[in-house]
Amino acid sequence: MKPAIFEHERMSSIDDVVQALANADGEVRVLGGGQSIGPMMNLRLAQPDKVLDLSRVEGLGGISEAGDMLSIGARVTHARIDDGEVPGTTGAYMQFVASGISYRSVRNRGTIGGSIAHADPAADWPTALLALGGEVKAVGSGGEKSIPLDGFQVGPFTTGLGWDEVLIGFDLPALGPNTKWGYYKVNRKPGEFADAIGAVTIGNEARAVCGATESAPFRVPEIEQKLSGGATELSVADVREILSGHDTGFDDYELQIHAVALSRAIGRAFA
Repeated sequence: MKPAIFEHERMSSIDDVVQALANADGEVRVLGGGQSIGPMMNLRLAQPDKVLDLSRVEGLGGISEAGDMLSIGARVTHARIDDGEVPGTTGAYMQFVASGISYRSVRNRGTIGGSIAHADPAADWPTALLALGGEVKAVGSGGEKSIPLDGFQVGPFTTGLGWDEVLIGFDLPALGPNTKWGYYKVNRKPGEFADAIGAVTIGNEARAVCGATESAPFRVPEIEQKLSGGATELSVADVREILSGHDTGFDDYELQIHAVALSRAIGRAFA
């Protein structure tokens, strides 16, 4: 199947993107690397009237460190993260996540900003970045603003971005060298989207995230409290009992694999 007819416009600046969004007549989508929206358009699950291509917009591909924060541009590809361009402990964590995203050909074009803005619940970055914390940087008609990653994704394919706003990057914490982290993904074969994801970081604070849900990834405060209290492992049964107290909508199988993912993520953090 091929996409429905649409207009493609290569943007030259972020200001042009914001203006095009503000003046949009019909549905408009922003194109980063095209590895998410492209397949959806081919299947006609998305039928935008116009696509705004960011490939020639400068200033969206930077990676820099300043003090205890890392700045990463929206058009940084999964491949660059996989190749170790993000420094420090945060970089090691993100490199591990990126190495498991689809196949190298997809990682070469797919972008971290595109993944977060697309907000597919089964994608890696929404869960992985929520376990880091930090902020999304966006710009719109009202200027530039920062949006906490906590609560940024509000549902499947739905974020806190306004209709005239575009994601331009991230400010993420530079994890200390003694920070523990673990990430575990349940999928049927390498390269496929996840059926369940568990992600944890234990440093100045503990963050534990249950991902690849039917809605948005969510933090699990009961697990965070146990990790902050010194726990170094949680059994699948323990995690399952905790998750069963949340309104997840999981059936028995889904509850089990999400418990497995979180339990094994914790195990990897302390391995």
